[in-house]
Parts: sequence; structure tokens; C-alpha cells
Amino acid sequence: MNALARELAVAHDIALAAAAVVRSYVGRPVEIQNKAGNEPVTEADHAANRLIVERLASDFPDDMILSEELPDDGSRHGARRVWMVDPIDGTSDFILGDSGYAVMIGLCVEGRPVLGVVSQPTNGKTYAGIVGEGAWMQIGAGDRVPLHTSALAGPPGIRLVASKSHRTPRIDAVRRALRIEDEINIGSVGLKIGLVAEAARDLYVYTGGRTKMWDTCGPEAILVAAGGRVTDVDGRPLLYAGADLYNRRGIVASNGALHDVVIASLAPLVAAKID
Repeated sequence: MNALARELAVAHDIALAAAAVVRSYVGRPVEIQNKAGNEPVTEADHAANRLIVERLASDFPDDMILSEELPDDGSRHGARRVWMVDPIDGTSDFILGDSGYAVMIGLCVEGRPVLGVVSQPTNGKTYAGIVGEGAWMQIGAGDRVPLHTSALAGPPGIRLVASKSHRTPRIDAVRRALRIEDEINIGSVGLKIGLVAEAARDLYVYTGGRTKMWDTCGPEAILVAAGGRVTDVDGRPLLYAGADLYNRRGIVASNGALHDVVIASLAPLVAAKID
């Protein structure tokens, strides 16, 4: 049995339980507040966060936990294992009644994502994976389907998934550079990367600096486990052990085969400060 099989099983169960909590708030009024950066947070975020954090702390008492809905107290620094949690990735979609949001749990070991679970409350679709061991997708109680990224190695024909609420004009320049004609837009980072992992899309590019560690940890592990790659727009690994929570130089999540071509095409577009 894989050394992380128990961790994935526990994270999977917790994510599904948290997704059920989030789902219980759908269709009824929820309290909404604005936190730092004018980002919305709801009582559903807090309820899901309590469940996830309490259960992870109970099952893995020696591990550290970094969550979007808790202050970063610095206890994770120097820790070998850190769980990274986003109880609702895509809160704006949740508030609007759209479906583009997900519960996300990831585990970093020695600063690298090693496993992840992304669960979409609205339809029961769940992505999960362990780096080096493979990834799978499941809808409700259906069979687990192994995930493998597409094999497309360059334009034309790249299928792009991009941000919904934070899409910038620079994505139009990216499309021109890569001759992309097919684009869809979804709120959750985890769901966008999940679409690349299941080969429904080939590429996700975000040239902004607004995402944080918990937005990418779990999804990155799943995509890498499915054969893809995740870096910043300069082709460098995303960082998960430093004091800065932000992915300052954006995200490129690809099927793997496309990655070097995409990074080369982005270079003249992102040489200056990004959005």
C-alpha cells in the first residue's frame, strides 16, 4: 500500500463531508462578510472550514494546517508536513448560485504538494490523486475513473480554461500567441486544473498574482499525478514553504506536453510586472 494511502482516504472522506456541509447552505440566505483584499467569505466557508480543520487535526495531530479561513500563525514554518485547505474555492460563484466552486484539501511534504482532493458540492464530482501513484475522478457513488492528461504538444487546437471573475485582457494576448480559439471560464482554480487533469482541457493560464498556496496545493498534486505540470508563468515551481502565501507570478497548469511551448510563448507577454 502506498505510504500516503491513508492520508488520501481520510482527506477524501473529509472533503466529501465538507462538501455536504456547503451543499446544505445552497438555496437559503447566508451571511456574507468581506475580508482582507475585499474577498467575500460566508458562514458556509466557516462551517466547512471548522469540519475540515477539526478532523485533520484529530487524524494527523503532528501535522500543521494552513487554511484560507484561519490566520497564518507561522507554525507551519519548518514543518515537514503541512495540510493546505480552502473550504470553498470560488466563494463568489457560491454566492451567485453558480456551480463553479469546490472544497479543496492538499498535503505538502517538505514543501512540495504530494496529494490532493477537490470536491464539487453541486454535482458530487471529486478529483483525487497522489503524486507518483496516479489520480482519479469520481461522480457521486460512481466508479473511480483514472485521470490522464491529453497528449497535445502544441498549437493549433489548444483548449483553454481561464478565470471567470479575475480574467484580464492579457489572456487575449495569450490566446493570440498560442492560436487558441476554444476557451471556457470557471471560478474555482481547483475545478479548472481538474479539467486539465481529466483531459477535458489542455491548459489553464492565470497571469495575475492573487492566488495563494491553498488555491494550488491540492490541485497541483492531482494534475501532476495525472501527467501534467504546474509552474508560474516563468516556468518555475510554485513555492509552498515560504512566508509569502501568494503565487506572485501567476499559474500555468498544462497537460505536460504543452508546457515548455506555453512558457516560451508567455515570456514576452509577462516580462514586466504581471496583472
